[in-house]
Amino acid sequence: QVQVVESGGGLVQPGGSLRLSCAASGLRLDSYAVGWFRQAPGKEREGVSCISSTDGSTYYGDSVKDRFTISRDNARNTVYLQMNSLKPEDTAVYHCAAVPICVTSKGTLWPPARIADWGQGTQVTVSS
Repeated sequence: QVQVVESGGGLVQPGGSLRLSCAASGLRLDSYAVGWFRQAPGKEREGVSCISSTDGSTYYGDSVKDRFTISRDNARNTVYLQMNSLKPEDTAVYHCAAVPICVTSKGTLWPPARIADWGQGTQVTVSS
């Protein structure tokens, strides 16, 4: 059975940092592009970042560029999202998922609407 588990969320003050982890069982993450997504209260889920399976290329949404860093640890079968300079608007439930490709032909991150199954996610709250 394929399962991904997100962890590492929590409550942090503005300007703080968190590192999220995406661990998988029944699935080798290094065989897939892996995306991070988030859903804030009252908003649609959006793509945040993605790392490719081929050359390790990374991609970011405009709102997190230069603040978030995605990476892999293939030995641990885990993908990380390092989040720095956090803002209140980063508050959301964060999910990860294996995706076919990181970026569509239109140049956008893989749309979350095309992902059928989601894990529990991990809550990130940025507040003073």
